[in-house]
Amino acid sequence: MRENCLVFVGSLNREAPYFQGARGVGLSVYSFDETTLETRKLAETNDVDNPTFLSVTPDGSRIYANSEVFTWREGTVSAYSFDRASGTLIYLNKQPSLGSIAAHNTITRDGTKLLVANYGMGEGGPDRAVAVYGFEENGALSAPLASVSHEGSGPNVARQERSHAHSVTETIGGGTAIVADLGIDRLVSYRIEREGNLAKLTESALPSGAGPRHLALHPNGRFVFVMNELDSTIVSMTLDEATGKLSIIDAKPAVPAEARDSNHCADIQISPDGRFVYGSNRGHDSVVIMAVDQQTGSLSLVGYVPCGGATPRNLALTPSGGHLFSANQNGDRISIFARDADSGILTDTGRAIEIGTPMCVKIVR
Repeated sequence: MRENCLVFVGSLNREAPYFQGARGVGLSVYSFDETTLETRKLAETNDVDNPTFLSVTPDGSRIYANSEVFTWREGTVSAYSFDRASGTLIYLNKQPSLGSIAAHNTITRDGTKLLVANYGMGEGGPDRAVAVYGFEENGALSAPLASVSHEGSGPNVARQERSHAHSVTETIGGGTAIVADLGIDRLVSYRIEREGNLAKLTESALPSGAGPRHLALHPNGRFVFVMNELDSTIVSMTLDEATGKLSIIDAKPAVPAEARDSNHCADIQISPDGRFVYGSNRGHDSVVIMAVDQQTGSLSLVGYVPCGGATPRNLALTPSGGHLFSANQNGDRISIFARDADSGILTDTGRAIEIGTPMCVKIVR
């Protein structure tokens, strides 16, 4: 008998002026049966402030939640363990993120470190773009091991007045971190050293005003797909693992031309076989589906599907690739789509997790 998926959800529970309400409960855990589509709440805690992004270990036993709280000069990162047998969330500890508006985090592939990206607003405080943590034996976070900062700006005066690191992603080959900096239109590559230091390798430029937000990595390790928030495009790139350099293959609009001015892209995911890319469009309120040419890495539009709510901030695929979840921030629901592996097409199942202001969803088996 196949074990149900575990679904981890971060939802907004403290007001921030740039979000439309905070109706969430913090950190929640659900089970999901891919055969019956049944979801069942297993645990939740309101003890973590605005967990807008989560990383989860492959077995679902540990969760690392960023706290994004407006006016805080430093965000925090909280560590929890989850006991699947008893359905219990256990708080371990928290650490400062060394920057404001903690936006994204990732567990390294070797399981030894957590990398945290800080979007950064205003000035003051440590103002670090990325911080690195180790793990204690029980999964608790160490004090920060290292950090780096970025400088620069972009042409969008309202959004690119300074560096805004929006995500940090480790390459498929491991050992290299790519930071998407929305404020400077660059992907900054670092070598992750054994003791936690980040040694800068190179910077890769994106089109001016693109505003890179999140990345998806092709399983072959050669292609990287960038979701650009500000110009609503998806850029496909080749990666040189040795140097960390990324080179543009092509760029495709993520929304129809008439929706571009009112849209802000958010998340991007790739199917387990690397054949399809899925991106979330806030404003157009859709999920865009792109097919990936397996030889060249170029993209072609398959279509759009309504997100099943409003403001799809985050997406997640089940490990099987059979279903996609869309966390619809202002729709107070996480819509569940069935995915056709051959065509890439998504079909709304009509099922959902009803939860206030969902910000992030992660799924493990």
